[in-house]
Amino acid sequence: MKSISDFPQFKTKMGGPRFNLEDRGERRKYFDFKAGTEIKKLKKYLQKETFMGFFLGPKNSGKGTYAKLFLEALDADFVAHLSVGDIVRSVHKSLSNSKDKKELITFLRRRYRGYISIEKAIDIILGRDTKTLLPDEVILALVEREIDKLNRKPVFIDGFPRNLDQVQTSLYFRSLMGYRDDPDFFIFLHVPETVLAERFKTRVICPKCQTSRSLKLLRTKQIGYDQKTEEFYLICDNDGARMVSKEGDELGIEAIRDRLEVDKKVMSQLLRLRGVPKIYLRNSIYTKDAKKLVDDYELTPVSSYVWNARKKEVIIKEEPWTIKDDSGKLSHSLLAPPVVVALIKQMVKVLNL
Repeated sequence: MKSISDFPQFKTKMGGPRFNLEDRGERRKYFDFKAGTEIKKLKKYLQKETFMGFFLGPKNSGKGTYAKLFLEALDADFVAHLSVGDIVRSVHKSLSNSKDKKELITFLRRRYRGYISIEKAIDIILGRDTKTLLPDEVILALVEREIDKLNRKPVFIDGFPRNLDQVQTSLYFRSLMGYRDDPDFFIFLHVPETVLAERFKTRVICPKCQTSRSLKLLRTKQIGYDQKTEEFYLICDNDGARMVSKEGDELGIEAIRDRLEVDKKVMSQLLRLRGVPKIYLRNSIYTKDAKKLVDDYELTPVSSYVWNARKKEVIIKEEPWTIKDDSGKLSHSLLAPPVVVALIKQMVKVLNL
């Protein structure tokens, strides 16, 4: 694979019944229909064996969502999902407990190899040192510590080092992949910048339950209209609160442009890393190929709204979301379930099932 934009398109079209992919029960039927044979093979494999899969994709590309839907498709709760960012944050919280702090220091003395002291690393984690970035050698040890807690569960790891040279990169993954004696593989996820930008710009959050949705791409069941400001808004499905924009989201991805560029650089570097099986997932499909490769209900719908003043109600319109991908080609964004079908089918091949 030469670059991220070269990821192959995956066929999920099978005809047959239509499924409502917003409904959990319908999604289960969908997964069984589209990948039932592969799901049975994976479930049988996971009764005795494990794996370690590394999700590699830019910030907000949906890695956590895909891991969650994978578990839903297999009806499994025995596959762990580790987020590197969450690991560091949980360590920060646990350091207030003297027993946890002592256990962490003992583990670091056994596994950590790096250029700063353990005491310095703890200062960085606690925020007492705000000028120094937490070294990758410390992050590696923290991830290994979490893997130890899993008791041989299969695991997806979400997050990877930034700004590594080729030697550091290969040694980092060699260390993690050699930490357990089970199959390892990379899961590369390509999401066009157009999609990432719109997710940011249209994201809203419930002020009560903190649920995140999108006015344009992931609406709630009820839509409100503010006649004073002539603005439409989402009403949270959980508690009926008016959902609001998050400060800074209107800037889109420009606020995290530097991080996205680093993510892209590291992903391109890891595509060239040999000796590791690779799975390629893409969030979009070319419009010219959509009809032969996917069913129409697998395309991301984009929502628009019209206020009917006479009936005092919001009229909702939906159509497939058409975008330009990073190479400038007209594409449709895909919903998460068909991407997970591609993940399941490729995993069966990677694990030789």
